[in-house]
Amino acid sequence: MTRSAPDTIADALLAWFDVHGRHDLPWQHPRSAYRVWVAEIMLQQTQVTTVIGYFNAFMARFPDIHALAAADNDDVMAHWAGLGYYARARNLHAAAQRVVAEYDGVMPDTVDALVALPGIGRSTAGAVVAQAFGRWAPILDGNAKRVIARLAAIQATPGTAAYEKPLWELAERYTPSTRITDYTQAIMDLGATLCTRRRPQCERCPLKSSCLARAYDLQARIPAPRKRKNRPQREVVVVLAVDAQGRVLLEKRPPSGIWGSLWSLPEKPVDEHVIDFCRRALGIEIEPGPQLTPIAHTFTHFELLIHPQQVQVTGTARIMEGQLGWYARSDMPGLPAPIVRVLDTSQHAFAL
Repeated sequence: MTRSAPDTIADALLAWFDVHGRHDLPWQHPRSAYRVWVAEIMLQQTQVTTVIGYFNAFMARFPDIHALAAADNDDVMAHWAGLGYYARARNLHAAAQRVVAEYDGVMPDTVDALVALPGIGRSTAGAVVAQAFGRWAPILDGNAKRVIARLAAIQATPGTAAYEKPLWELAERYTPSTRITDYTQAIMDLGATLCTRRRPQCERCPLKSSCLARAYDLQARIPAPRKRKNRPQREVVVVLAVDAQGRVLLEKRPPSGIWGSLWSLPEKPVDEHVIDFCRRALGIEIEPGPQLTPIAHTFTHFELLIHPQQVQVTGTARIMEGQLGWYARSDMPGLPAPIVRVLDTSQHAFAL
């Protein structure tokens, strides 16, 4: 069995897409470079079903690139909170400011210009060019990689040059010269709905007659599984300080590192007593409260175990400036999902 001609692949995929593809995603109506770009960034490492709600809320608050560029960083991060991989939001904000400053708010329409912006890689740039401008550009997101790797029976380890290089070459070959917008959506849809990592529905696939992985029963082995690494575990202690009004003290995290630029509970050194820490680092006098239930959270490269320590502020809690601030339950900024879970375990802390 040999590889099918590129036009055979495109024709079969487009015919399937016309009937079974996703035609009603919110970033398709209306379709603009800004909306496609935001959606593509959100879709990195995140499922469509999760992204839709965040995308709609993001667009309601930042309807165009000028609104995003002019926004306060806290506002942007608040509308990203819960999506994870927060560097995406920081890069999105920075790129919007660059587009306004350098392109008068008009998204560039070439792959080279787009990849020069923060947070935009070759596949994302290709998706914007193809989806928003209808111009020829190959894409290679996770779904497209899986489809093409199985079509060509590429068994190299994902992430290596032996895997990526032939995939890009084939992505260029398979991308047709017409119906570019539909084709790029079609290959993503096929990977998301039929050519899934586990239990692909090969009998329903429009490309089954051209697929080398199916011909040689290699679907379960392509893409080749990455070597599983044991994730190290880290433990942190966070302080849930509550004042007499039921407000919680939050600290803005630095731009780099986990939860960069998000607000969170202050993190206490493990070997420092909570009373000393609150006096030294937070400028408050407290009475120690109960240890709350630890919260576990999995990151790509490590496991985090969060030990929350609740404390009650004694006396007057002054309003902090800069990286610290007091927040009522009804006025919380963007918080990491595990910190929201910590707060939810101590609802009574917010009683007025």
